[in-house]
This record gives sequence, structure tokens and C-alpha cells, in this order.
Amino acid sequence: MFKQTRIDSRKQILLVYIALTVVTLAVYWQVNQFDFVNIDDGIYVTENSRVQSGITLKSICWSFFTTYAEFWHPLTWISLMLDYRFFGLNAGGFHRTNLLLHLLNTLMLFWLFHRMTGAIWKSAFVSAFFALHPLHVESVAWIAERKDVLSAFFWMLTLCLYVLYVEKPVITRYLLVLSAFVLALMSKPMVVTLPVIMLLLDYWPLRRFESKKANLLLWPFKEKVPLFACSIVFSAAAFLAQSNPEAIYYSLSSRISNATVSFISYLVKAFWPHGLAFFYPFPSESFLWSFWGSAILMIVISVIVIAMAKRLPYLLTGWMWYGIAILPVLGIIQVGKHGMADRYTYLPLIGIGMMLAWGVPRFFSGKNLHRKLLWPVGVLFLSLLAFFSWRQCGYWENSTHLFRHAIQVTQNNYLAHHNLGLALFAEGKIKEAVAEYNKALEAKPMMPDYVLIYNNRAAAYTRLGLYPNALADFTEVLRLKPDHADALYMRAMIDLEQGNTERGCPDARKACDLGHCGMIKAAREKGDCR
Repeated sequence: MFKQTRIDSRKQILLVYIALTVVTLAVYWQVNQFDFVNIDDGIYVTENSRVQSGITLKSICWSFFTTYAEFWHPLTWISLMLDYRFFGLNAGGFHRTNLLLHLLNTLMLFWLFHRMTGAIWKSAFVSAFFALHPLHVESVAWIAERKDVLSAFFWMLTLCLYVLYVEKPVITRYLLVLSAFVLALMSKPMVVTLPVIMLLLDYWPLRRFESKKANLLLWPFKEKVPLFACSIVFSAAAFLAQSNPEAIYYSLSSRISNATVSFISYLVKAFWPHGLAFFYPFPSESFLWSFWGSAILMIVISVIVIAMAKRLPYLLTGWMWYGIAILPVLGIIQVGKHGMADRYTYLPLIGIGMMLAWGVPRFFSGKNLHRKLLWPVGVLFLSLLAFFSWRQCGYWENSTHLFRHAIQVTQNNYLAHHNLGLALFAEGKIKEAVAEYNKALEAKPMMPDYVLIYNNRAAAYTRLGLYPNALADFTEVLRLKPDHADALYMRAMIDLEQGNTERGCPDARKACDLGHCGMIKAAREKGDCR
């Protein structure tokens, strides 16, 4: 009888691995046909000469010493270089790598929870929730977010190795844990909270606190001192890499308010994934009722899970996993102009999946009730997540689809209007591009974005032959940023073509000083500028 049960368990485990693989590929395989999008993919791949140089000693050194794009994540750069080596500028290859990493993350997550708890189907639910949730589409379908799926791969690997270390605590296994954690940090600094997550797993499901009651508060921290030291060092590196922090545009009170509301908004989207977009503008105004409502709800949930911790420890672990993992990206230290981002939930939502997998069955007693109600509801829930993820994934097919969708589901999304304008301009739809630039400016973005939008609208006006409009926009760009080389060059080009050497020649000389010398050379050859 025991032998037969063991065989059945192995078959169930194999079935879970196969099912997770099939459904994940079914939802995401469409990315194989997707293109690059004009939001950061240029910075990371299509306009990055370092990445396109492939794997060389020079490019590897660059990846370790650069803070380009205001991040220090050398492994992410190296992975993109490898992709370019094999796929060139075939976007499908980059997408397949992201998908492969997401699939491996899903399978490792199942191995991790099954190894810790022995529960096959609850572990399978957590993994499926992670694999199929629409909030995770952004991390998988966006090439520039390679850092999400890559850091998560090493996050999962670190925890899997940690469980093996707990089973047999020897120095070689600990060194493997430490090495995997460093690799995770070298992929994306958001994983700095991982040592705290290990402490949570020590509490449940590993239950290490029960076996080591002596020095209850000391031993778990002492064991993880090297890990915490790495977190501190890499956190400092990440902070320094933000060479142009944009938090100055938002007051501390605005950031705290937005962080509190975002914490609950992510929870709402976890159960009702509606209105998902690649960019959510930072709210122009905050409402006291939304802040206090979110803060009170956070406190109430926290009090409940703490009160039930002794009887239902997985609720506390799941809730703390969610809160701790998402803390670094709530925006209290702001590094962008977004209010929140779907990609930030990639790892934190595992905690919510854990709470559902172990918490919901407590409300159903009896095997018949489990089989007749809980299983169908669980399958239906995951099926709906899969459908919504498949649909959400489709919006990432190209820039035009992505930004049109964002405009439909958000308000005053200047970045979506601006980038849609860029996509339309690239397609030769110049008048439509101008209309989108106008809408972007109407949304009143922050100062640096004004420069970009005015400059791009001026380029569109130039293509349309509307030179007075173009000159007005280039002049506005130079008012905001006097050393803008492109604007100087383009304004000089138009002025000199129209015989305005009084302004055109100084602009051309200054543009040449900034690296744009083509116009001044041509003007000298024509005799326009002496």
C-alpha cells in the first residue's frame, strides 16, 4: 500500500510539472511573434551598441562598471548580449529567453514549496498563481524587463539551495546559497529583501524556530549576516546608480501617500486584474480618504494575521512575504515618474498565492467538499487568470497596440500618448503622431518630458513642412534645455535653409561644439557662415 501511494505521488508531481509547463507556454508562446517596443527596449537592445557588440572582454567589463540606464545589473546586460549573439535583432529570440526564465521560475517555485511542505496541490496552486497572473505579463512580455525574470530565477535558486542547506547545514551548501544570492543581486537590486524572506520561511513552513528555542532572536540573524551584508552593499550601489533621481518632483508626503495606496491597489489587482497598463502616471493629487482607507486596511489585515499566527502561521508568512518583497519598490524613494508598476508584483504576489493555497481550504472541511467545490473553484479561478494573462499579453505585440491600450485604461497618460506618437511617426503617420504629441503635452508631464515631447513634435512638424511650428517648438526645447544638441542642429538647419544666418550660424556652431558638425560644415561650404 505504501509503495503504491509513493508511486501515485510521483505521478502527481510529474503531472504538475507537465501541466505548469503546458499552460505557461499556452499563455505566453505568442510572444515569439512580438516585436520590440519603443519604451526602454531601445536603451537595452536596439540602440545599445555595447549589447550589440556581443560577448567580448570589453563588453563584459562595461557591464560590471556601468550604471547606464541608472541601474547596476551586470548579469542582465550579459544575458542580453548573449541573446544578441544568437538572435541578432530578432525580437522573438529575446522574448523566448524571457519566457524560458519565467517557466523555470514557475517550476522551481513548485519544487520549493513541495520540498518545504510536502503538499503537492497547494504548492501547484502557488506556482500556477505565479505563472498565470496577469500582473506578471509585463515582466515576461517586455524585453527590457529581463532583469525581473532573471533576478527571480536566482531568487528561486537561492531559496531552493537554502532549503537544501537547512536539511544539511554544511559550509559548502551555505556558500552555494550566498553565491546564488549575489547573482540575484547582480541581476536586479530589488531582491535585497531575500534574507528577510528566508527568516519568514524559517518561521513557516521550515519551523526552525521550534527546534532552536535557545537564542531565539539571535541565531537566525547570525546565520544570515553575510547575506544581510550583501543586501546593504548592493542597496548602496543601487542608490548611487540612480544618478538622476526624480524624487525631487514629488514631496515626501505625496510619496508616502502613493506608496500606501499602491500597496492596497496591488492587492485589489491581484484579485481583480483590471485596467492593467505599462505605465501608471504618478497621481497629480492625493485624497485623504484613499490614503486613510488603505492605511486602515493594511493595519486591520496585519492585526488579523498576527492574531492568527499561532494557529495559521502561513497567513503571517504570506502577508509578510508580500509586504517585505514589495517595500523597496513602493516609491518612498522614487526612481521614476510612475505611481505604480505591474512588474513590481512579480515576486511579492507569491505571498498572496501562499495565503490562498493554505488559507482558503481551512474554510472547507471534509474530502467531499474539497473535491466537489474547492477543486472546481480553484481550477476556474486559475483558468480565468490564464485567459486574462493571454489577453493582456497580446497588447505587447508592438508599440502601437501597447500604447493604445494604455490610453484606453488610464487617464492623462502622457507617456502613452508620447510613445504612441513615436510609433506612429516611425510608421510614417506624421499627422497622427502630432495629434498624440499634443495630447501628451495637454497631460502636463514633468519638465524633462516637456523637452522630449516638444523636440519630437518639432521633428514631426519639420517632416510636414510646417517650419514656423517646428521653429517654435525647437525654440521652446532650447528655452528648457539650452544645450540640447539635436534642437540646436535642427533649428540651425531650418534657419539656414530660410536664409536666417543671424540665428542659424550661432546655433550651428554651438551644435558643432556639442558633436553635431554636419550643418556648420555644409553652411561654410555654401558660404552662409563665415
